[in-house]
Amino acid sequence: MKKIKILFRAALVLATCMTFSQSYAADPWPNHPIKFVVGFGPGGANDTVARVVAEAASKQLGQPIIVENKPGAGSVLGADFVAKSAPDGYTFFVSAGGIVTNPMIKSSMPYKEGDLVPVGMLAISPSIIVVSADSKINNMKDLLVLAKDPKGLNFSTAGTGSTPHFVAEMLKVKAGGKYEIIPYKSGSEGMVAVISNQVDATSEASVVVIPQIQGGKLKAIASTWNKRIAALPDVPTTKEQGYPEVFIGHWAGVFAPKGTPDAILEKMNQAINAGLKTAAVQSRLTPQGIEPSPGTRASFTKFLADEKARLEPIVKRASMKED
Repeated sequence: MKKIKILFRAALVLATCMTFSQSYAADPWPNHPIKFVVGFGPGGANDTVARVVAEAASKQLGQPIIVENKPGAGSVLGADFVAKSAPDGYTFFVSAGGIVTNPMIKSSMPYKEGDLVPVGMLAISPSIIVVSADSKINNMKDLLVLAKDPKGLNFSTAGTGSTPHFVAEMLKVKAGGKYEIIPYKSGSEGMVAVISNQVDATSEASVVVIPQIQGGKLKAIASTWNKRIAALPDVPTTKEQGYPEVFIGHWAGVFAPKGTPDAILEKMNQAINAGLKTAAVQSRLTPQGIEPSPGTRASFTKFLADEKARLEPIVKRASMKED
């Protein structure tokens, strides 16, 4: 009899736990904290965007969104972590352009194309072509005159496949001239090389160069996006100066593991968009040269396809390979 009572109690406890577990799992998403994984270290443009948007979206969803940094291999380590996470709506990847270009440049990838699905665009930090403050270059015309000089133009980048590298290759093809592409370990180092007149020019994210422009150390020549940015309204675009093909930006978007339910993807997209439209988010991002870019899942998917189609020929023509 004693053994029967013990078995009965154990069965009752098990049934209660199962009922609680099923009830917890059946609760509407989200019912516990969400994670945004950033493929870069703290303090960069992607990390900044991720933290601002996470705070805003969490208010829409009623659950905390925790930002976790997993830097390495040009954001591949973070992407791979999310690609192999459970598709339950609690782990997302905050990407940069490398999610499009890394598979073109790297000899192998730890996850397959399609293992991460688009959720929504977050923001764009347009690339700004800059020269030192005392440079005689004042616009795209002056820049290209120097590029067509026998000595050519020294252009710093943040390494193979970085956005500055793409800008240099676009200039080479669309505008002509001679470009000595000089890679540095980071965009910040490439920018310092311009300030110190070690190189003639570079193109770096607006959030990176704006403080140096405002501090009188750099001169902005052009924005490589399709419209002027609010933080630098007097700086014309490459398109306005006759070179619409020189077009690229430092963008951030959200991805989820393949298999995440559509209802969750849609709800996260809506939360992100609502957050991006708030005055709190706009006031924190826009002064840094970061443009909030809400949109649908479909529009983000199209953007990614367009980027791949546009950038892949440049990778092949320049024979870009991982450093």
